[in-house]
Amino acid sequence: MVFRGRFKDVILPDKIHMLNVAFHVPELRRSFGGTAANIAFTLKLLGEDPIILATVGDDFDAYSEWLRRHEIRQDHILRLPGEATAGAYITTDLDDNQIIGFHPGAMDRAHEARLEDVEAPLRLGIVSPNGRQAMLDAARGLKERGVATLIDPGQGLPLFDGEALLGLLQGAEIYVVNDYEWQLTLETTGLPAEAIAERVGAVIVTRGERGSTLRRGAEVLEIPPVPAREVVDPTGCGDAYRAGLICGLCRGLDLERSARLGSLLGALLVERHGTQSLELRPGELQERYQAAFGTPLE
Repeated sequence: MVFRGRFKDVILPDKIHMLNVAFHVPELRRSFGGTAANIAFTLKLLGEDPIILATVGDDFDAYSEWLRRHEIRQDHILRLPGEATAGAYITTDLDDNQIIGFHPGAMDRAHEARLEDVEAPLRLGIVSPNGRQAMLDAARGLKERGVATLIDPGQGLPLFDGEALLGLLQGAEIYVVNDYEWQLTLETTGLPAEAIAERVGAVIVTRGERGSTLRRGAEVLEIPPVPAREVVDPTGCGDAYRAGLICGLCRGLDLERSARLGSLLGALLVERHGTQSLELRPGELQERYQAAFGTPLE
């Protein structure tokens, strides 16, 4: 749902203790989503073969057919009888702020989809919002297998106290969060930015239309944004960014170029409705990258 206004013009700070607001949303769209499948969809579009490790419910048939049509693997998606597939109900305003109602359903048992059952060789793994135990198990399992690990806690960040969060990101290749989640990370751990950066290979903080920041130890690099030709729907642009980042790393690009590819993919998705709607004509990705950054993609 897209609110054609700004939350800040409706929510009064001095009345937050008695909040009672309604947002007129003339557009209502239902689409397949979820962080794992959003990232996998874009990765498949870019020529990768992602594996989704997740749990779903009895109501997954239509979604399963969608994934089949797009040739996305489902061999490690575990169906749980009697459960509903997780669902998010999102209202987005014109400043890309979001208010989300989320029903976890089968996701609360996501730890039952076990990384140990994935026998395929893995180049890279991303631990995105999921059940708390599932996130802990996946992060530990990937690191133990020597797989380059991205930690992307997203809306799952409040599930972790400071000690658990530090354990989650310790030894990871990349810790990727948006600017709000970065501030929450600093508050939860009680550590300065430099101390967090010392525990991972790199920290990436996405900032929407203001681009993103790449931090490696004391080095801080700004990744410029790619202006969207038209802002249609920002929902899912963070997942598209992560897919571009992962694709770049899998292709052997350095971290800066991979983050720039992520920035471009996020902008391309903003130009469309839905989180799994991106289409690319031959050569378009290279053309848009060259136009945005003045250098070839590869």
